[in-house]
Amino acid sequence: MRSLLFVPGNSAKMISKATASSADVIILDLEDAVHPDAKPEARKIVVEALATASAGYRRYVRINSLDTAWCTEDIEAIIPAGPDGIVLPKSFGPEDVERLGDMIEGLEPPARKGKTGIIVVCTETAASTLSLAAKSWRHPRLTGLMWGGEDLSAAIGASANRDDQGRYTEPFALARSLCLLAARVAGVAPIDAVFTDFRDQDALRRETDAARRDGFSAKAAIHPSQIEVINRCFTPTEDERRYAERVIAAFEGSAKGAVQVDGVMLDAPHLTQARRIMATFSNG
Repeated sequence: MRSLLFVPGNSAKMISKATASSADVIILDLEDAVHPDAKPEARKIVVEALATASAGYRRYVRINSLDTAWCTEDIEAIIPAGPDGIVLPKSFGPEDVERLGDMIEGLEPPARKGKTGIIVVCTETAASTLSLAAKSWRHPRLTGLMWGGEDLSAAIGASANRDDQGRYTEPFALARSLCLLAARVAGVAPIDAVFTDFRDQDALRRETDAARRDGFSAKAAIHPSQIEVINRCFTPTEDERRYAERVIAAFEGSAKGAVQVDGVMLDAPHLTQARRIMATFSNG
């Protein structure tokens, strides 16, 4: 999972364009992208989209948050249709994952028992952001933690989340880091926030490169034109693959806990990173 593309759930045309992209995950959105009056019709469109066989991508549905009047209706309509997973917005802490998991459990078709994953947008409230450092988010259904700064801006009363240089300001940089660390502790994918200016491909590339450098394994997108850049940035190069092979071979050929490759001493963390790179190729 490298790229996750949000698409409004009330637009069959936009869903069709999204599924034609090379996104690894399509997120059919029933929340912010859909006006309250349009939510019933959007559920029908999403259920119809889930009935269409997917090829090469996974289908998640972003439901409305647990504290809304629409959440239960979303779950009751969507889970029997067999999505690969649910995206939960505006959480308040890991307890919401448990609560959502219980709701899913009673509605899953027999053939999909226990298979519906959960991705949480975990930094949209101050409480959820703080809980990333205070509590474990590990859960059998949890597949990813995604951070985002737009709703957090409103939640904490910030007038902007980036400075004049385009860099995230301190509260949002902290939220980003907490998401990354909590996801790694939970053993799930850390997912970087959307880059909202879909016309600026160079800035998207720089931000995605930085996300991969820091340890994120995927990034969300709001437009199909962003997917190629994101996938390319999160795919190890052939040079990286060859180096990883050499690192693994060096450790396999040595009885020591540290080895030397190209005059550089390497130890266990380097082996872990090399194996992660090779796993990316195996899974691709």
